[in-house]
Amino acid sequence: MAMDHARVAKDVLTYVGGAENINAAAHCATRLRLVLNDMDKVDQKALDKDPDLKGTFIAGGMFQIIVGPGDVDHVFKEMVTKGGVKEVSKDEAKEQAAQGGNPVSRFIKMVADIFVPILPALIAGGLMMAINNVLTAKGMFGEQSLTERWAWLSDYASLINLVSSAAFAFLPVLVGFSAAKRFGGNMYLGAAMGAAMVSTELTNAYTIQAAREAGTIEVWNLFGLEVEKIGYQAMVIPVLAVTWIMSMIEKWLHKRLSGTADFLLTPLITLLVTGFLTFVVVGPFTRMLSDGITDGIAWLYNTVGPVGGLLFGLVYSPIVVTGLHQSFPAIELPLIAEMSNGGPGSFIFPIASMANVAQGAVALAVFFNTRDPKLKGLAGAGGASAVFGITEPAIFGVNLRLRWPFYIGMGAAGFGGAMVAILDIHSQALGAAGFVGFVSIVPEDIPRYIILELVTFTLAFVAAFGYARSARGKASMATDDDEAALEAEVAASHEQEAVVVELPEGADTDFTITSPIEGTAVALSEVEDQTFASGMLGPGLAVVPASGPVVSPVDGEIIVAFPTGHAYGIRSASGVELLIHVGMDTVQLDGKHFTPRVKAGDTVLRGQTLVEVDWEGVTAAGYQIVTPVVVSNATAFGELVDTASGEVARQDALFAVTPAAQGAQA
Repeated sequence: MAMDHARVAKDVLTYVGGAENINAAAHCATRLRLVLNDMDKVDQKALDKDPDLKGTFIAGGMFQIIVGPGDVDHVFKEMVTKGGVKEVSKDEAKEQAAQGGNPVSRFIKMVADIFVPILPALIAGGLMMAINNVLTAKGMFGEQSLTERWAWLSDYASLINLVSSAAFAFLPVLVGFSAAKRFGGNMYLGAAMGAAMVSTELTNAYTIQAAREAGTIEVWNLFGLEVEKIGYQAMVIPVLAVTWIMSMIEKWLHKRLSGTADFLLTPLITLLVTGFLTFVVVGPFTRMLSDGITDGIAWLYNTVGPVGGLLFGLVYSPIVVTGLHQSFPAIELPLIAEMSNGGPGSFIFPIASMANVAQGAVALAVFFNTRDPKLKGLAGAGGASAVFGITEPAIFGVNLRLRWPFYIGMGAAGFGGAMVAILDIHSQALGAAGFVGFVSIVPEDIPRYIILELVTFTLAFVAAFGYARSARGKASMATDDDEAALEAEVAASHEQEAVVVELPEGADTDFTITSPIEGTAVALSEVEDQTFASGMLGPGLAVVPASGPVVSPVDGEIIVAFPTGHAYGIRSASGVELLIHVGMDTVQLDGKHFTPRVKAGDTVLRGQTLVEVDWEGVTAAGYQIVTPVVVSNATAFGELVDTASGEVARQDALFAVTPAAQGAQA
């Protein structure tokens, strides 16, 4: 029975909360992709019970409804024309979904987008720092460090430290470049401002406390203002704010200047104004914010104990995102120095270790659950780096992008911070805040520290692993390939019994071959491959694809389906055997850009999707996408008639095969 598209469209609109709840809508070959304003308004159970719908799921920030090939475009058209839904392309829907959420979520995504391109430098630096820590840490392999035991290692460790610290010491340069690109500004101006913020003429951010005590910090006198010359090594928020301001100024000037004036004056004015604002406004404000955070943490921990430890653990990773954690040594060093007078040591280092290990654990949980090769690589390397004390790769590359791993890590870190206070764990030195950090802990506290590290790691990993296996967790990690898998899984679970495909009445006498693709029909002679052009594989036509999937041109059975998805053999109910070869030489892609939907032995109906193809991906890979449709058993039939040419839509008549008897009479 044919689907009532108008009825389905109306019900979909009703159950998703009306057209006003749809921010943007698109569709693919089988699914409606809806970007919704409020998911709480969706009656998902009602949609799943609809006999004409094959299931629903959430992926990529979109609510997706499986309608089916041949029907989804009609339902979508009804929603747009009669329901007033805003139509966008699939890529635009993805962008719209990415922009959704509250301001905090959007800010987190923006930071993650900026850091993804620079992660290789941070990952390499983090792992090299871990190597340096192992080489130089005392107490890990006895009283002497490895460099003290074998002097020849000393210079090698020093070289490793130099290279590993570069990406972090000059982080504003990398962030300035990447952020300018994200904000639409000139990337090189962004890098220039980042370089200015870590200039050697400024007091290094790592030595501020000592410089202040020694009174060696120089100042500028600018229009009556006294501005300290202090750098911003390893800081994130200041350079993000500076680059955003710079990009806005630059774009404003581009709109008002042109030609030579634009070329000369825009960069000049942009850097002059931005430079002044950086060191007079942005810098002092963030520095004041940093001092307030450090003083507040010390007061909180000393006043409310375990509650302070919980809160500090909870917010430590967000503070790392800002880069303001670089100011913590100003608190730690005096606490460590007080040990000579009977003081307990620093509480900051062990809590930081719990937070770092928790963020590493959740990244590793993502590693074991994601099927996206790029995300898996980032999660594995970032997680390994984090448990050794360098969390930026894990936080910016994985946890912030997905959000839920970051929040789970924060929760586990809060638990770890509270337990640090309860168990009274302190450090006696600075070091790598992770599993190797036990060498910096007060000796009698080391057993409790190690056990708590393992408990915090396990808590974070198990919680994140469990969430990653949930529907929402899977949806957050879904790529386009994963969405296809989710669709198949949801559709399969939606069907309570196997559906027997029945061919329509009259299929055995239907010799019409319809177009399997939307595009332009051309003669086989126009195909560059001589095997097809010469008719060696049989007569037929070819279609130059425009968009969409490849669908069955007949009612019949799949007799050949290559696992690579590039070619299909179909026998129609009337006995016509067809070969559909998707593109030229595309077997060499080994399945990349192809998502098969059928297998050999399947019964298919005309218009049913055979394979979804990323046409742009195939073209970009250097392959022609022209697709021949030929009759491979032509000797059993007569000539082809009613051949089409020019633009064709899916299921438009492409050609007809003359039955054998008529061919003989002719």
